[in-house]
Amino acid sequence: MKRLLLLSVAALALVGGSAVGKPAAHGSGQGAAPSAAEAKAFVAKAEKDLAEISVYANKAEWVYETYIIPDTSDLTAKAGAEQTEMATRYAKQAARFDQVKVDEVTRRKLLLLKIGLVLPSPDRPGAAKEMGDIQARLATLYSTGTATIDGKTLHLEDLEDELAKTRDPAKAREIWEKWRRVSPPMKADYVKLTALANEGSRGVGFKDTGALWRSGYDMPPDQFAALSDKLWGQVEPFYTNLHCYVRARLNAKYGDAVQPRTGPIRADLLGNIWAQQWGNIYDVVAPANSPGMGYDLTKQLVAHSYDAPKMVKTAENFYISLGFAPWPKTFWERSLIVRPADREVQCHASAWDVDNKDDIRLKACVHVNADDFFTVHHELGHNLYQRAYNTQPFLFENGANDGFHEAIGDFAGLNALTPGYLKQLGLIETVPGPDADIPYLLRQAMDGIAFLPFGLLVDKWRWEVFSGQVTPEHYNDAWWALVEQYQGMVPPGPRPADAFDPGAKNHIATSVPYARYFLARIYEYQFYRAACRQAGWKGPLNRCSIYGDKAVGAKFNKMLAMGASRPWPEALEAFTGEKDIDASAIADYFAPLNAWLTVQNKGQSCGWKT
Repeated sequence: MKRLLLLSVAALALVGGSAVGKPAAHGSGQGAAPSAAEAKAFVAKAEKDLAEISVYANKAEWVYETYIIPDTSDLTAKAGAEQTEMATRYAKQAARFDQVKVDEVTRRKLLLLKIGLVLPSPDRPGAAKEMGDIQARLATLYSTGTATIDGKTLHLEDLEDELAKTRDPAKAREIWEKWRRVSPPMKADYVKLTALANEGSRGVGFKDTGALWRSGYDMPPDQFAALSDKLWGQVEPFYTNLHCYVRARLNAKYGDAVQPRTGPIRADLLGNIWAQQWGNIYDVVAPANSPGMGYDLTKQLVAHSYDAPKMVKTAENFYISLGFAPWPKTFWERSLIVRPADREVQCHASAWDVDNKDDIRLKACVHVNADDFFTVHHELGHNLYQRAYNTQPFLFENGANDGFHEAIGDFAGLNALTPGYLKQLGLIETVPGPDADIPYLLRQAMDGIAFLPFGLLVDKWRWEVFSGQVTPEHYNDAWWALVEQYQGMVPPGPRPADAFDPGAKNHIATSVPYARYFLARIYEYQFYRAACRQAGWKGPLNRCSIYGDKAVGAKFNKMLAMGASRPWPEALEAFTGEKDIDASAIADYFAPLNAWLTVQNKGQSCGWKT
């Protein structure tokens, strides 16, 4: 979704207050104060100009990510610099109207202009271009990164597949460590980019870029940080229970020399290059003497002759079943869903709204497996949201907050993995009985719950970097301190002196805020519980499927169509009837598993902190 990456607006009651810090003294000028009419005219021109340049920048970025060569890198850097310069200029000028009495819609748009940039550029000649060049270099280093394993040069998605499959600790360590060799060359540029972004953020009224990012949630920055900690507090006991069980199973498989029975888990043993999801090692932790889930989704997809287009078409049909229109013909003509053999591309899955209206696209290198079955449902959820709010004014063409955008797809992906839905698709013949619930919930938790601490720590690290609390010489140490604190993990061995392990994650290399993914995992279950209640579902929450329920789809669309036009609690209430984000839906969904884990962990020394 390469657009202006607008964040949600801060609370309207906080205009000029702590939501955005002390306004920068740009454009205050002399003479008479501007009028409400001037404010409306300013917003109208800003929206028109920003909408036009976003289409140009989107197209440049699309060509770059689907055809990576030096020329396309230069073009997208130039387009991004021009877009950033314009958005920064309008953000600073918007402060002129802080004390002007205007209507509610205009006030919200003025605030969105002020907090709309992820990385504002400094207000001096050449700064935006320098930032654009740095961003292009970082993205290219990541996108073109490879590692040689068993004599084969592999891209990231292939390395992920290899790590998911191997049960050899030595090979897992090799894959894990070799991928991280892609990131040390990024560090010098990352340091420069951080300094430039902070300078730009101060220019639009924030103490640093982390404060700017935290201002996008209808509350002051410090309050959002506190909310994140509160939500983590709701789910941490369950995560600790899961961690304890998985560590014991890894110890039973590999022995004390590889994975000790107490303390942190070795990060490369969890089947994911960042240890952010653990479902790939479900076979290692599956309950003993259990019938299992009754099926292997990856094997079923292969057996039913799924290919990349059919995976995507199935996801589209899920949304159509809820009453939404089919994706436009141009989606199928212009999307990239398989890695081309003749050129470098950025394979990280993303959903695009190129013209802010109807030109929606998917960019992904889809493989026929359970993970990508989830992913295509998730990414088309972004497309659904983009199309639902495309009649809103440009500044409102976004999610209620960035966590909403991710949660829409996560909610659909959660439904996509339910046995009831798979039976409706004909992928399985029968829905397994109640004895399959624990294996199913465990498999779900290995991805959904295991992700939560990683979803939180990525931006906690960046907030510390942006604030100066962590300096460049301590980047890597600070990263691993947070990984151990929140995930309970350690690297498989000592890290090199030049290591820059955060850069081995796409969202760090490409400067995409990450708190949205943490929030999305909370919203996901909140949305799911609300949808199942609306559908009249009475059984265990994990067995609910809303496939084909057009009444749920109609209510869902009411929330989606609001875009960013109202504060997120109002959007949340429109669908769920609840005004506050709440992790209790996770407890409801996983209650049987948590009770089971408690029994399994009896006698274990759970936790990892000394």
